[in-house]
Amino acid sequence: MSVAQDITSARSHFQAILAGVFLALAACAAAAAGDPKAGEIKALACQVCHGPKGVSTNPLYPILAGQHAEYLERQLRHFRDKSRIDAVMNEMTQKLTDKDIQDLASYFANAK
Repeated sequence: MSVAQDITSARSHFQAILAGVFLALAACAAAAAGDPKAGEIKALACQVCHGPKGVSTNPLYPILAGQHAEYLERQLRHFRDKSRIDAVMNEMTQKLTDKDIQDLASYFANAK
């Protein structure tokens, strides 16, 4: 085999591996994504402070609608593990599972 053939072969193998990695990452992202329909039901308790569909009219409570899902998930986890302190939110998030958090984040991220 010539050097050019070796390079072409190595490039083909690298591209195949890279494609596999991207497919695996896409599958993980899809599996981690929450269900906005399930989140809508779970979000009923949130409406008391954050308003219908996460659109608060009270400046004391942030608008959740349209926020990035990743941001919402991170904040809910911080409240749940008490690395972010707020008496009400720490209590509200204590019984949330990771799936609940993903569903809520997906619902509010898609809410308008």
